[in-house]
Amino acid sequence: MELRTLRYFLTTAAEKNITRAADVLHVTQPTLSRQLMELERELGSTLMVRGRKGLTLTEDGLLLRQRAEEIVELADRLERQFAERSETVGGIVSIGASEAVGSRTMAKLIRRLSERYPLIRFHLYNETADNIRDKLDKGLVDLGLMLEPVDVRRYECFRLPQKEAWGVLLRADHPLAANESVSPQDAARWPLILPLRESAREEILAWIGKEEKELRIPLSYTLLSNAVLLVEEGLGCAFCLDGALAVRSSPQLKFVPIRPEKTTRSVLVWKKNQLFPPAVSLLIEEIRTLRGQTP
Repeated sequence: MELRTLRYFLTTAAEKNITRAADVLHVTQPTLSRQLMELERELGSTLMVRGRKGLTLTEDGLLLRQRAEEIVELADRLERQFAERSETVGGIVSIGASEAVGSRTMAKLIRRLSERYPLIRFHLYNETADNIRDKLDKGLVDLGLMLEPVDVRRYECFRLPQKEAWGVLLRADHPLAANESVSPQDAARWPLILPLRESAREEILAWIGKEEKELRIPLSYTLLSNAVLLVEEGLGCAFCLDGALAVRSSPQLKFVPIRPEKTTRSVLVWKKNQLFPPAVSLLIEEIRTLRGQTP
C-alpha cells in the first residue's frame, strides 16, 4: 500500500465522486478508479459503494479513512521537516541507461529533482540492459533504464508508455534508403550490423528467418553510437530502435522502419525492499508520482 494511494482514497472519500476527485488530484478518472480497485483488492474489502447521492464509505472504508488520515498527516509532517532542510539534501544518484526514447523521461525527472535539490549530483552510465541489470544487482547503480524484454521479478519498475519502433539504419545513398519501410528479409540481402544483446539478436534473426551462419554480419555492437560511424562508412545496415539518439546524429544517415511494425518499450527499475540514500529515494518518489499519473 502506497502513501499516494491513501491520498487518492481520502480525496475520493471527501469528494464522494470519482470525477471530482480525479480533477482535484490532477489524474485521469480511469487511473483513479484503477488505483481504488487495486486498494480494495489488496485489502480484500469493499471500501465504497455507489448511491444516488454519490459514494458512501462502508464500515471498512470508515476505518481506513481514520487510519489513513493519521498516516498521511504523519507523512506530511515529515515531508515538511525535510522540505525545510531541502537545501542540505545532497549525494550522488547513479543511473544506468540504455539508448532509448525513455531517456527523455529520465532527463525530465533529473532536471525536476535537480531544480528542487541543487546539491544532488547524477552519474549517468550508457550501458546495455544486461550490463545495467548486473550493476543493479551488485549495487553499482541505483536505478536502470532498460529496453524490454527484461525480467523484472526482482525489481520494482515503471513501464514507460512510449513505444519505440525497430528499423534499419542506412547511409542516405543506400538503395533501401528511399523506401518508407523495409522487410527484415530485404535488409538481410546486405551486410548487417546487429546488437550483441542476445535477446534482441534472437528476435531479429527470427524476423529474418535465417541463422547467423547464413548472413553477412561484419560487426556487432553494444551501443549504437559506436556503430554509427561504420554505417556511415558503408560497412552494413544496422538493426536498431528509432529512440536511440545516435539515429539522428548525422544527415548522411537514414532510419527506415521495418514492416510489419515491431515495437518495444523502456522500463525504469530499481531494487525491491532496498533502503536507499535520501537523494535516490527522492528520485524514486518522483518516478512513483509519474507512474500514478500515467493512464
